[in-house]
Amino acid sequence: MRTVKDLRGPDRDKVVERQLLAGNIPSFLRQLVPVTFQGKTGNGKPVHVTICVMPDYLAVGSNANFVRTPLGLPAAAKIALRLGFLLPTPKMVDAIYRSAQIRVAPQPMPAGPQMTSTDYLLRHNATVNEQLGPRAGKPAELVAGDQKDLVLTNRLETSPGKVAIYGWHRLNGQPIQPLTTVHEAIYADYSHGIRLVSSTAYVNGKPAPLAEVMQSPDLASLVSGEGPIRNPEGLLQMAAN
Repeated sequence: MRTVKDLRGPDRDKVVERQLLAGNIPSFLRQLVPVTFQGKTGNGKPVHVTICVMPDYLAVGSNANFVRTPLGLPAAAKIALRLGFLLPTPKMVDAIYRSAQIRVAPQPMPAGPQMTSTDYLLRHNATVNEQLGPRAGKPAELVAGDQKDLVLTNRLETSPGKVAIYGWHRLNGQPIQPLTTVHEAIYADYSHGIRLVSSTAYVNGKPAPLAEVMQSPDLASLVSGEGPIRNPEGLLQMAAN
């Protein structure tokens, strides 16, 4: 992190992206946590869909010494596609929060140009770890409330060059950030997190591509509040390019 202390935006993202793709990721993030949705198909049959998510937001380092790393959408999309993941929908973010074993209260910092600085993200990371105490970096414990999410939404089709952000739930379960595409795709500040979701889901216990579930007229409503996400992998590929 000392090497990027004076970098922001895409310049910092390039360094962090290289580290993540080289494997500099805490081992606890490699142990995914299941989150299950219950519902019915279009013809009324009961169904449950399980997604597998990182227990906390993407970070560089080791279990004992790691930093959560906000990224712009292009870098986040490249990493997700390379590693076999997708980004969550807002409905998934809500479900992750409800399922979390550990919920921390959001800790907003003063707004301004400094929000995108490395100093700010380091300070926020330290604050979250203080909130978590000895449970920081522990495997298989789902953590929520520490950051907003970069999300997949059909709005990205009509907002090219933008990033979709949602979440940062308060302890009452209400998100600070409603779904927005106001920022440019390369924008990232200290409050933005990357929660990767495995590209394999489980429908009634059987593996299925999550992208197909998200596009399915029968199943999409379980994992998306806006109905089918028309082309989730395509949205990421568009952002990555």
